[in-house]
Amino acid sequence: MGIGLLFPGQASQFPGMGKDLHDAYSVARRTFEEASEALSLDMAALCFRGTEEELRMTENTQPAIFTVSVAAFRVLAAETGVRPACAAGHSLGEYSALVSAGALPLRDAVRVLRSRGKYMQEAVPVGEGAMAAILGLSPSQVEEACRAGASMGIVSPANFNGGGQIVISGEAKAVAAACEAAKAAGAKRALPLAVSAPFHCALMRPAANRLAPELRAIPQGPFAFPVVANVTADPYGAGDVVADALIRQITAPVRWEESVIAMRAAGADAFLEVGPGKVLSGLLRRIEKDAATAVFCGPADLDAVRGLTA
Repeated sequence: MGIGLLFPGQASQFPGMGKDLHDAYSVARRTFEEASEALSLDMAALCFRGTEEELRMTENTQPAIFTVSVAAFRVLAAETGVRPACAAGHSLGEYSALVSAGALPLRDAVRVLRSRGKYMQEAVPVGEGAMAAILGLSPSQVEEACRAGASMGIVSPANFNGGGQIVISGEAKAVAAACEAAKAAGAKRALPLAVSAPFHCALMRPAANRLAPELRAIPQGPFAFPVVANVTADPYGAGDVVADALIRQITAPVRWEESVIAMRAAGADAFLEVGPGKVLSGLLRRIEKDAATAVFCGPADLDAVRGLTA
């Protein structure tokens, strides 16, 4: 059975995440130590004893989820010998997938994610941007609602999550106007999201410009298994420059539903969410209702994982 790995993005964090992994496995402890040394920041202290407020700070959230996710993958590989058919990560989770596949070094990736979070937060003053989840409309209907909201400012689709869920992002007034247009078009719900910045839209251009030289300075290695890119919903090809896709990813929508479909085409018969939370497993059930799934972020999850990979 081909296994597709899913690596989570923001909103999957919680205080104490990764502690069971850290306490039980030396390979996880080494991963936390490697990330801590790269950042001159105690990642174990942040993940295990950081408050919800501290973990919600984007420049903390991104390296923290990444560290736990890569630690989980390394434990998984050591304990089960899993050979993935492919992988994908949601937004920052793409970095976790790329490091796990060997395409990027951990130390460089965690440093860039710290910068990525900082630059994204600084790109738009707090309160001026917003995001909202639109439920029950097609992509074309959501795009039309965004065009209606654009009279109030920048707004566009940010995450095509699948199962009738599309997240929009932009200036607060424009997002509110697009939500009203979506409701008028028959959306089941239009829910404002509690986020610190409007991710994956044109307002993030300053963050992309600042991060570009840091991303281009990272050495790129060979892929141990295919990784599907957010911006193309296709696996990276042999000649692709990872940095270019990750720069585009900051302002472009996450094409998650298409990415999952591409993973099925690449040989994934079952899916394993690697890292904190179960957000992607929930989305997967809306996209591929019959696909077998499991999550892995601690020793207690190993039996279910072995059942999936057997």
